[in-house]
Amino acid sequence: MIQINTPSRLHMTLIDLNASLGRVDGGVGLTLDDPSMRLSAEETNEGVFVTGSGDLKRIKTAAELLIPQGEGIHIKVEQPYSAHVGLGSGTQSALAAGWAVNLMFGLGLSVREVATKVGRGGTSGIGVESFEHGGFIVDGGHRFADKGVFSPSAASRLPPGPVLFRHDFPAWPLVVAIPDRKGASSQREVDIFKEYCPVPLGEVQAVSHIILMNMLSALIEADMQGFGDAINRIQEVGFKQREVGLQNEEVRHCMDIMREQGAYGAGMSSFGPTVFALAEDPENVKKAVSEYLRSTIGGEVFITSARNTGAKIMVK
Repeated sequence: MIQINTPSRLHMTLIDLNASLGRVDGGVGLTLDDPSMRLSAEETNEGVFVTGSGDLKRIKTAAELLIPQGEGIHIKVEQPYSAHVGLGSGTQSALAAGWAVNLMFGLGLSVREVATKVGRGGTSGIGVESFEHGGFIVDGGHRFADKGVFSPSAASRLPPGPVLFRHDFPAWPLVVAIPDRKGASSQREVDIFKEYCPVPLGEVQAVSHIILMNMLSALIEADMQGFGDAINRIQEVGFKQREVGLQNEEVRHCMDIMREQGAYGAGMSSFGPTVFALAEDPENVKKAVSEYLRSTIGGEVFITSARNTGAKIMVK
């Protein structure tokens, strides 16, 4: 019996969707302790068999890509979390299923090799590194000559980009709100990349400046206010600005409320609709956003923290 508990992740921004230097993508993200996904797996003679709740089709597909011929595995999803809301459940579910097969049948693959085989990490490697090590992550994207197009991870079959920086995140409270909407996925993601890329070089340079001289410096110095300022700035430039602009007014207003209630910074994860905030008084921020969502489109709001370790794995 193998049990795997995966983290979730915030994808704060892609870095370079201009590619004039010969590289593309790159990303910044943070591993979350909650929500998390928990599944168990045991050997069977029935092929690949998946039960429970959540994205069972994705999990079955990932397991089938790795399982040796003639072997079988029963995967039970004991605790899922929401898909297509910007928290990376697609990568975590595919990696968890692939990793269960890898361990059970002694395939000897690395996490990055499993990610490549199950088709994750082709644009952003944040979710893959979150699964393996957790923490705050910056990845370096891909050679544009290898990729050839601007596209989301779901439409790319490249291996995850190199991890340029990984650091434990302070025990700062994070308010996470998931409005009752779905973010872009599948063909809609592909279409957005086609429409808005390449991003002007000046905006890519501005994003890079914020990350290097604002966000990373604040992280190293444990400056919560400075880190929040960097989050705010990122929402206003580059590809993230386009992602935010495509959201419903209610999603964007959640970030406004977070800042009005004293959050140092508020941002949107990936294509949304999940938004998040850093605040010294998280309960006050949570209450205000919860009241707003109850009166408009609905959703859930909770307080969580970063996870500085990867997936938790038990073999019995």
